[in-house]
Amino acid sequence: MIVISTAIGPIEIQFNERAVTRVRLLESGKTKKSARAPDFARILAAQLAQHFSGRMQDFSKVPLDYSNVPPFHAKVYEASRKVTPGSVIGYGQLASRAGSPGASRAVGQAMARNPFFVVVPCHRVAASLKNLGGFSAPGGTLTKRRMLEIEGAFLESPPYDVERAIRELRAADPALAKVIAAAGDVRPRIQPLHSLFESLGRSIIYQQLSGLAAGAIHRKYAALFPDHRPTPEHLAKLTDAKLRGAGLSASKLAALRDLTKRFHELPTLKQMEKMSDDDIIESLTKVRGIGPWTVHMLLIFRLGRPDVLPVADYGVRKGFQKTYNKRELPNAKTLEKHAEKWKPWRSVGSWYMWRATEL
Repeated sequence: MIVISTAIGPIEIQFNERAVTRVRLLESGKTKKSARAPDFARILAAQLAQHFSGRMQDFSKVPLDYSNVPPFHAKVYEASRKVTPGSVIGYGQLASRAGSPGASRAVGQAMARNPFFVVVPCHRVAASLKNLGGFSAPGGTLTKRRMLEIEGAFLESPPYDVERAIRELRAADPALAKVIAAAGDVRPRIQPLHSLFESLGRSIIYQQLSGLAAGAIHRKYAALFPDHRPTPEHLAKLTDAKLRGAGLSASKLAALRDLTKRFHELPTLKQMEKMSDDDIIESLTKVRGIGPWTVHMLLIFRLGRPDVLPVADYGVRKGFQKTYNKRELPNAKTLEKHAEKWKPWRSVGSWYMWRATEL
């Protein structure tokens, strides 16, 4: 048996000498490795860690033991393994791919009993993007949505000309051009902002915590709301004891309370469409626990603003140090001065600094 830590929680891998017998997401657990684990199990463990850090993996060749699985379920599982990351298909579509058109209900039952978490990607099978259906792993539908977000299922192209931005950045900055070339066909994507309250609350919870710890707290927090969708009206009705029971610290609880109190004073999404980046930063940072970095991330990855430079972000600074062969991390002044040549595409330049840390 192997247990590894991932961004969505600990994952356990069980196996025999020939194949993987079970993969499951645990509520909690410590890292555990077997000295006698076969190569395919060790490789799968490494793949899972990579996958949930954002580097998509192909699990279709992982050997699986179907000896305790009904034949129809095995056919469905094999068909689902061909659904690529970032895709979501319906139960009816999967039934057809498995050679059994019209067997949507039976496909749903097979997905609910899937013993191979992620490797058989039942999270990619749903009624629609708006109606994801149930999910048997810990965290339920919230975990399913988070997995799809990691895989890019809800990501869209930014509302600006990405190819033009890349062309102009290449021409303006030869060192950045090398990073862009090394990154290949990967392009900036955003997740459209549908709920400002939900997004800011998530940012507060994730601040100064590891992704694993923050994810566990956020899942418990979201479970306190109908349909796992936080709203200021419902949060106002929750007691401090319930919120602390989800794992919120005193400072994060105070920040969420302040967000709830001030939310009616904040600009709406429609109003923000006409506001400058600086005005949005000024408005949102009035809330306790919301600083410039949080708003920078909102502007880049949720609102799709093209010219944002998050000078305090460690990843951007580290990518800059690596790209330009600096001995030390740049300070804000150095980064701002150099990024003048990236205008009006500093969000895209910053995005490639994050990529530079991965190359």
